Amino acid sequence: MPLVTALPTITIRPARPDEASFLSGLAFRSKAYWGYSREFMDACRDELTIAPGTLVANPSFVAEGDGAAAGFYILERLDDTRVELADLFVEPEHIGTGVGRALMQHAIAAARESGYAIMVIQADPSAEPFYTAAGAVTVGTRPSDSIQGRDLPLMELPLAMPAR
Repeated sequence: MPLVTALPTITIRPARPDEASFLSGLAFRSKAYWGYSREFMDACRDELTIAPGTLVANPSFVAEGDGAAAGFYILERLDDTRVELADLFVEPEHIGTGVGRALMQHAIAAARESGYAIMVIQADPSAEPFYTAAGAVTVGTRPSDSIQGRDLPLMELPLAMPAR
């Protein structure tokens, strides 16, 4: 595993369409962090490729630290009440430093502000504990879009603010 590098400050800003190729590479590096084989990663390449139009059509944000992208997320509307966390990836050297947590908190706030009640997450099994810590609950499984016969944890995170 790579050396963990803490960032002094994290800024979260909207993603730009011209960053699609870089963010695709970031997603690929982040997924590979979990030790998957080359064959597995090759099978995931299309799913991890971010199109510029995706960044335009959906709420998409980049976490920056020290002038460089450290992670990103994309939300996709499912219906009037549900939104999917379609992507959340962190550069491997920043995994475990709070970048993912900052992105997740930002995504939750953005989804709440947009009026959604539930965030749906198809989690990588290695990331399931991260999403559980953020308040998501595993509700089942969903077939992988990349690997035939592989089921992934399907999680939901309630977004309604608790009554005071």
